[in-house]
Amino acid sequence: MKWEIVIGLETHAQLSTASKMFSGASSAFGAAPNTLASAVDIALPGVLPVANRGAVERAIRFGLAVGGEKLINRRSVFARKNYFYPDLPKGYQISQYELPIVKGGEIRILTKSGEKAIRLTRAHLEEDTGKSFHGEALSAVPGYGVASLMVPGVPAVNESRDLRQLSGIDLNRAGVPLLEIVSEPDMRSAEEAVAYAKVLHSLVRWIDICDGNMQEGSFRCDANVSVRRPGGPLGTRCEIKNLNSFRFLEHAIEFEAKRQIEILEDGGKIVQETRLYDPDRDETRAMRTKEEAHDYRYFPDPDLLPLEVSEKWIEEIKAKLPELPEAKGRRYSSDFKISPTVAVQLTASRDKAEFFERSVGAADIIMFPSAPQDIAFTVVGEMAGLLNEAGLEFSESRITSEQLAKLRTRVLDGSISSKSAKEVLAEMWIGKGDPDSIISAKGLKQISDSGEIEKIVDQVLAANPKQVEDYRAGKEKAFNSLVGQVMKATQGKANPAQLNEILKRKLNG
Repeated sequence: MKWEIVIGLETHAQLSTASKMFSGASSAFGAAPNTLASAVDIALPGVLPVANRGAVERAIRFGLAVGGEKLINRRSVFARKNYFYPDLPKGYQISQYELPIVKGGEIRILTKSGEKAIRLTRAHLEEDTGKSFHGEALSAVPGYGVASLMVPGVPAVNESRDLRQLSGIDLNRAGVPLLEIVSEPDMRSAEEAVAYAKVLHSLVRWIDICDGNMQEGSFRCDANVSVRRPGGPLGTRCEIKNLNSFRFLEHAIEFEAKRQIEILEDGGKIVQETRLYDPDRDETRAMRTKEEAHDYRYFPDPDLLPLEVSEKWIEEIKAKLPELPEAKGRRYSSDFKISPTVAVQLTASRDKAEFFERSVGAADIIMFPSAPQDIAFTVVGEMAGLLNEAGLEFSESRITSEQLAKLRTRVLDGSISSKSAKEVLAEMWIGKGDPDSIISAKGLKQISDSGEIEKIVDQVLAANPKQVEDYRAGKEKAFNSLVGQVMKATQGKANPAQLNEILKRKLNG
């Protein structure tokens, strides 16, 4: 029997502020454990939190990017979310619940069946928790020693104690500002969920509110997964926590959906619970039963006034927003006749889009109207491949946009073939010079003199009467053989388009 997967994502984006959400402590990543936890972060008696203006501005920026100023609540409230884990030093998390800073919006993705809008429920500000380490993971943390352990109930230990026998908590991350972005359950496959997560990841980096570093936990997703009969009521959901790679997100959803379907088809019931994904075993496993909102006993934080946002401030932030990926992609399709699929790839990062635009700006579009499409394919293809292999962003490219424009111009004007262009690009990447000097040094310039090509074609036809006869008898393979003979005679330098035109004219004449 057919089942439908229903997915909603809760995404935590660490905001790119220098200090924490409610204190002046540094939010930097990678410091020695428990060196960046201030008195405010751990709620020592008498301290008072103060909201970070930069974090609020970034939340407003996000709201404007996903739907405009109508989504921004001019008045929002910070609440205390009460639960008790060792890595939550206050015994509660300052978050937003009933009145978030952003309500609504949408993210548009491309699927196999076309464009799809994923609705957003809300985006709210909150503080991050600390991080727990257990056993082997603890012993691998740089700078972690027995003196830095904070484990409730564990008696004092001497310095010789094996860290692998203990648990530890690093509170450096406690209080780091987060924007939690909650989607509606609009996704129907792991593929759609990954597409949504990738577009969202690109957007928060594009508008410069989050660095998107998934390895460091700056961008991580919780996936709410359930299954149902198509058109039926929603099933019982399970939440898979802290997925910090697109591959893990895809595999976790696929496993969890399969697990739930097998339980239901065996006559069982799904238990609402929080689960973790184990990438080594490629499976999810139960972590705890899933809490409901009332279990957290939300109430307005008495130490924080309601957050008031003025129209003037919203307009100031709006004026500084860059052209957004979706609008830029539509412009590429309209101005440069680039397909929506390629436009999405070009706007996957701001660096890539800016590199593409600079390359197009350096090309002669009047002489070669197809230059933007040609450059686009090279940017999302060979250039992206070189950069990925080197672990670099487009802003760190060893090849400038001007050099790329010149190289593609040499292909469009017939100076070199597409095959030779790949060789030149590889030489440019390792610093061998500009396109023209490499073409000259390696003797890659094509023969584009029609008179010279015609002379060689005549010689090849005279030397291969049997293949000429075969072609005229309807054997198309003979044409390819003759092309190969001409290419061999010219050492692969004959302009392919001119060669094909001349050869066909001669054979059909």
